[in-house]
Parts: sequence; C-alpha cells; structure tokens
Amino acid sequence: MALFMAIPLLCFAFLLCFCSALLKWNDVKHRRKKGLLPPGTMGWPLFGETTEFLKQGPNFMKNHRARYGSFFKSHLLGCPTIVSMDAEINRYILMNEAKGIIPGYPKSMLDILGKCNIAAVHGSTHKYMRGALLSLISPTMIRDQLLPKIDHFMRTHLSNWNQNVINIQHKTKEMAFLSSLKQIAGIESASIAKPFMTEFFKLVLGTLSLPIDLPGTNYRRGIQARKNIVNILSKLLEERRASDEEIHLDMLGCLMRKEGNRYKLTDEEIIDLIITIMYSGYETVSTTSMMAVKYLHDHPKVLEELRKEHLSIRERKQPDDPINCKDLKSMRFTRAVIYETSRLATIVNGVLRKTTHDMELNGYLIPKGWRIYVYTREINYDPCLYPDPLTFNPWRWLDKSVESQSHFLIFGGGTRQCPGKELGIAEICTFLHYFVTRYRWEEVGGDKLMKFPRVEAPNGLHIRVSSLSN
Repeated sequence: MALFMAIPLLCFAFLLCFCSALLKWNDVKHRRKKGLLPPGTMGWPLFGETTEFLKQGPNFMKNHRARYGSFFKSHLLGCPTIVSMDAEINRYILMNEAKGIIPGYPKSMLDILGKCNIAAVHGSTHKYMRGALLSLISPTMIRDQLLPKIDHFMRTHLSNWNQNVINIQHKTKEMAFLSSLKQIAGIESASIAKPFMTEFFKLVLGTLSLPIDLPGTNYRRGIQARKNIVNILSKLLEERRASDEEIHLDMLGCLMRKEGNRYKLTDEEIIDLIITIMYSGYETVSTTSMMAVKYLHDHPKVLEELRKEHLSIRERKQPDDPINCKDLKSMRFTRAVIYETSRLATIVNGVLRKTTHDMELNGYLIPKGWRIYVYTREINYDPCLYPDPLTFNPWRWLDKSVESQSHFLIFGGGTRQCPGKELGIAEICTFLHYFVTRYRWEEVGGDKLMKFPRVEAPNGLHIRVSSLSN
C-alpha cells in the first residue's frame, strides 16, 4: 500500500525536476559567451513566456520590471525578445532604424498581412511603399476625396440609432471597416463588403496568435482568411482592368492608374498595401471611437464641452451641409479627446523591432535576429509626464507643446510614425460630430472591458440611444 502511495509522489517529483531542467536548458540555450545579455528568463522552449504575457498583460510587464529592471529579456510570440520600458531607449530605437534595427513583427502578423506590407519592409522598399501610401492619404486627398466619402458614410451609418439599444463595440468595428472599404473600393465596396468583412475579422484575430499551423487555430484561420481576401481583391483588379470605365475616384483607382502615377506597384504590392490600410485603420479607429463614447459617458463635463464645440459648427451650416477641412481644424477639443482616449485606453501597447546584427544597447549584447519590444504603455501613466495620469483630462492636450515632447509616442515615432494619423483623426472626429449632435446615451448591462492584449469588451459594450432633440 505504501508503495502505491509513493508512486504518484515520485511521478510528481520527476515531473517537477524535468520542468525545472527544461526551463534551465532554455535559458542556457540563449546565453552568449561573447557578451552580456539583459537579465530575464526565456520560459518554456517554443512557447517561452507567451501564455503568461497574454494572460497577465500589463502585470506581466510590471512584475518583470520589478524583478529585472526596465530592460530585460524574454521569449514572446515565438521569438527571443528584449523588452524596453525605458522612455529614452525607446526613442533611440524608434529614431535609428538605419543603424541595425528594422521592423520585427511576429511571424503570424507577417504571414497574414503579407511580405510587402509597409510594417514589414525597410530601407528603400519601405520608403517607396510609404510614398505610395502617403499619396493616397495626403492633405489634398483627404480634403477633396476622402472627407466627402467619410461624411456621407457617417451620416448614413448613424441615421437609425434612435430609441435602440446598440452594441457600440460592434457598431464602431462595422463603421471603421465599411468606411475604409468605401474609401478603397468606392461604389464596388457594397458588393464585396459582406464576404470581405467575414474574412477580415478572422484575419485580425490571426495576427496576434502563435504561428502554429494546425486546424482550428487562429493562425490557420487567419492564413485562410488572407487567401480569401487576396482572391476577392484580385478579382476586383481583374474586373476593373476589363471594364471600359477608366477613372475610379478611390484609393484602388489611384494605385492602378498608369499615367501620372509616381508609384508603379505590382498586384501583390497593391493587395498588401490595401490589407495594411484596412488592418491599421480598423483597429485604431474602431477602438478609439468606442472608448471615446465610454469616456464621454463617464465624464459629463467633457461631453458638455465636446457637444458645445460641435453644435457651434452645426449652427454655421445648413442641415445637409457636410463637414469640411475648415471644420476639422476648428475641432481643437475633439482632437484633445481623441489624444486623451488613446493615452488612457492605450490602444497601442508598443511596437516591435528586430536586430540585423549583434549590437550593443544599454550596455548589453542584443544578438542578431532578436526582437526588441518597444513597450510604450507605461509611459502613458507616468505621473512625471502626465500629472494625475489615471484621470481622463482632455484639457491637458490643449497645450500644443505636449505633442512635441520626446515621450509623445501615441502614434509611434521616427520614420515609422503612423502615416494614417490625420485620416484616422478625421474619421473619428466626423463620427463624434454626428453622434453627439444627434444623440444622448446611457450604458446598459455594466459590460466588462479588457485592455490587453487588445482593448475590447468581451460581451460587447451596450448603450441605449435616444434623440438629443427629445
């Protein structure tokens, strides 16, 4: 009897020793004799510390910083990774791409967004692709082509919300996707929207997953969704080339134009650029819009100030007059609300870079091919940079000098600063304009919010909407 009771204990002891040895072996495997690596642990082989990172989120980072400092090593999303939580080092990394530091997004994201996407390429290719993207979203393009489309779409999208309980998370996701697709594909967006949206949501989930290509995984679903989206866009390109209509006043038409176009892209490059525009705009615009609605509900004085700004714009217009660039420039407080929402909700936690050769950084060796996670989240809550940092206070942004500070990394930094920043702000401003001038709202259901790895409401964020004029 004693023997049978001892067997489970022996098995448990063996398993404990085996796991300890495996963790130790994984740490030893990543040591380098010719230089000192930053402190930290590598976790399990293959998985590293990914599970803990995704489960614990900001607490994972805080615990590691308390143990190892603001510059430590780990193994995240399938890659050995250096995490930097130091504001000065982060700025140096973002400003020195040409000095052995290039984009280093995880394999799952690169595979799903495509090898030609602007976040993956570097050097002259990045400059060329960025130039092509900027030609689509220049101030002139926003004024003449994009803003009229955005205004028309927002009016329609928000037209029948009165006396309804709506899931604002779903509505803002739908809004960001459909608005972006209309800017890209114009009138044809209506015919491809439904199949495209179904696949696009799978693609988004797949970009933040372990690259394990097995049935049922988000990675496999994301890869398949990409193939389906490529087929949809390839067919659209073929149909446009076969049609007699030469001019299409949308992003796809600009990219396909042969005459007067500085940027001659292949079909693969066009498709990857379109997917990148959809992906980056969708995530930031939808989440910032949702969280702005949440914060405005929770802070009536902010809502009062914002509504006053937008009602004054409407007073200068006829009922059917659209928003124009002059109106956007006058939305100073709205812009401040968007900045403060992005800061407090931390829509983007950081960016990833990769070393092209062994290099020294902060007194440590960073081996070739390792990722560097420029983790900017904690900067947003630093009381030295943002007094009373956990308070939603848009007035702090009315001082323009805040935007010029070296720690201002809400929209990235260096040559990788978000190229679609002004377009995204224009979309959110237009959405808020029609929302706050038409409706009042209250939350229902007490829905839970998660802020890592993505800002989301797992069960939706439900609000009861009523007309402002009632």
